[in-house]
Amino acid sequence: MDVIGVIPARYSSTRFEGKVLANIAGKPMIQHVWERARQSLLLDDVIIACDDERVAAVAREFGARVVMTAKAHTCGTDRIAQVVNPMDVKVVINIQGDEPLLHPTMIDSVARVLLEDAQVSMATIIKRIDNPAVLNDPHVVKVVVDKNNFALYFSRSPIPFRAQNSDVANPVYYKHIGLYGYTKDFLFTFKNLTVSALEKTEKLEQLRVLEEGYKIKAIETKYDTIGVDTSEDLEKVKEFFKKEGR
Repeated sequence: MDVIGVIPARYSSTRFEGKVLANIAGKPMIQHVWERARQSLLLDDVIIACDDERVAAVAREFGARVVMTAKAHTCGTDRIAQVVNPMDVKVVINIQGDEPLLHPTMIDSVARVLLEDAQVSMATIIKRIDNPAVLNDPHVVKVVVDKNNFALYFSRSPIPFRAQNSDVANPVYYKHIGLYGYTKDFLFTFKNLTVSALEKTEKLEQLRVLEEGYKIKAIETKYDTIGVDTSEDLEKVKEFFKKEGR
């Protein structure tokens, strides 16, 4: 296979336990994610990786392929690595189970650059921030990129900081959307990297990659998402579905 999508779906989320099974417009959140992932043009398969039978049972009921993983895994990367280790696949897409508004073109954009550019071993999605109110929200991760759209830094704080004497009136801010793609080889490189100081400081796993000197390609999308970290986020997603008439 060329590309596989894996959705890590842990029941015992620290901030919002059981959120992947939260009801949104009559379906569990994980089903919305899975259905959107299935609309991708480049994924050869989509797997839900979970460690709780409650999630597995629901996923099987709506027709998903499920792989049970060890409860000891502390992050989605380790869970994904267990799933794909025995598989012959070139590219792995890490699809967050708490992104019910994910657009399938995001998956295809990440997969395509990894398939076509041998210089890219990891890629992710960014979205220009149009609403200044989200800049100070620590749940919205910000990112700055270089001229070739490789990530320079990720932060929960507003970056870049605009100095008082700056002649840049309206700096561009980007939100990071937590969808990742890796070559299979780099996934295992990433998995074996030591947890870094910056990662511990910001609580952002991707900073481990940058601190070790590796690059992450950032691909801009025009579509926005609402990641569900809290019950308040869930209500925002439900309101979105209502406005869409779903």
